[in-house]
Amino acid sequence: MQHISFRESKEGSPKLNRPEIRRGCDVTSPAAAINRSPAFSFYITIMFNNSISIPVTDNHLDDFYAKIGSRTRRKRRKSELRGGSDRTCKQITRWWPIFLFNTAVVLFILHASKIRWRSSSTKLGFHLHETNLNRLDAPRCLKLLPPEELQRLDLQLNEYSSVPIKKVIYVSDKDMPYDTNSQQESGTTRFNLFTGYQTLKQREQSFEVNETLSVHCGFYSNSGGFTISNEDKSYLQTCKSVVSTCAFGGGDNLYQPIGMSNTSLQKVCYVAFWDEITLATQEQHGHIINKDRFIGKWRVVIVKNLPFKDQRLNGKIPKMLAHRLFPNARYSIWVDSKSQFRRDPLGVFEALLWRSKSVFAISEHGARSSVYDEAKAIVEKNKATPEEVEVQITQYHRDGLPADKRIDGKKALNEASVIVREHTPVTNLFMCLWFNEVVRFTSRDQLSFPYVLWRLKVLRNINMFPVCTRRDLVNSMGHIRKAKPLG
Repeated sequence: MQHISFRESKEGSPKLNRPEIRRGCDVTSPAAAINRSPAFSFYITIMFNNSISIPVTDNHLDDFYAKIGSRTRRKRRKSELRGGSDRTCKQITRWWPIFLFNTAVVLFILHASKIRWRSSSTKLGFHLHETNLNRLDAPRCLKLLPPEELQRLDLQLNEYSSVPIKKVIYVSDKDMPYDTNSQQESGTTRFNLFTGYQTLKQREQSFEVNETLSVHCGFYSNSGGFTISNEDKSYLQTCKSVVSTCAFGGGDNLYQPIGMSNTSLQKVCYVAFWDEITLATQEQHGHIINKDRFIGKWRVVIVKNLPFKDQRLNGKIPKMLAHRLFPNARYSIWVDSKSQFRRDPLGVFEALLWRSKSVFAISEHGARSSVYDEAKAIVEKNKATPEEVEVQITQYHRDGLPADKRIDGKKALNEASVIVREHTPVTNLFMCLWFNEVVRFTSRDQLSFPYVLWRLKVLRNINMFPVCTRRDLVNSMGHIRKAKPLG
């Protein structure tokens, strides 16, 4: 009889003791036994206190030995996996500082090459964002008239009999001389002979609505700066409607407007204000003013004796005081120097002013709605010092400016890279008050706009258009150069 023998382990459980196949006193290997007698019936004898005999065939033995072998291989594989995992962890621990160092070196090289590329791009007079230049795709949000109707447009001369403000008088040193006391009371060194020295009392009076109002609005004294030649003054007086921009301190390039109709070319002035630093910078890059003082469609006006050391504040003069620079203009569009205007001006007046019976149009802010949230963001982004922002916001809070995200149903915060307006007594007063707030506090005009809008209750027909409309109006290239401050 053939048997597979087991022996009892010390723990009392059956333990495999190298299975053997016995035939009498002959001991052979399992394979040999199976090969020798493939059809035999075997008995498994378990060597405990009792013995059990189970008849099995050759196939059962094959399955039995296969299971035993697979268990052994699985244990060996698990051990190998654990050992491999340990070796991998050791390799990572050993080499990760070198990996991090190499990564940092690669990132540093990429960043340095990007800076060199930007620097060389600026020296050559172009910018990475100028891939946007001359892009004239169809507007998504701005609803312009068809081209044939744009050609027939003319400037509208509206009458506003119900408006309580009929006339605005601009304060000058001839009728209101300044004194040192008012200069000290103003609490800032930015008031000067160009702005006049507005006291806090005069500031409060400027928000009181009367049929005739006197207000500080720049150009206070002939000695205040922002000097323009008589030839340029004569040209500005001929403009009935205007698209204007400026670049002081050698700032951005002059982007030619596109998308206008022949009618607009005949009825709309395009005026760019430069200082002598920008003139020299542009000439170095081959942008030369012709004998008629034009570069392309832009009439360039050279300004001397800028009144502020802060070039951002100098830029607020043509941005906010177009009614002072263009005394006979009825409509104006302001475009920041970082942008290319790409629509028909008369069509823009029709779409944003005449169609909605508005006198003022400006873009909503794309990120925030509250002036107090904007103040925090300006400080965090180092756009102004915490001290000057705190002075401004404290004053506005003291005056009762609400933290509401909407004022009279309109979004409280604006983005002023494009301003479209009709020159009326109310809008002219609004721009004067806005300019005075920017001079008194920070140059970040989006902080003062909601305050002036809230205080001047009579300006209600204002169009706060969405961000997508602003994007339809201009191709934005971003600022190319940092403006050089005055000494």
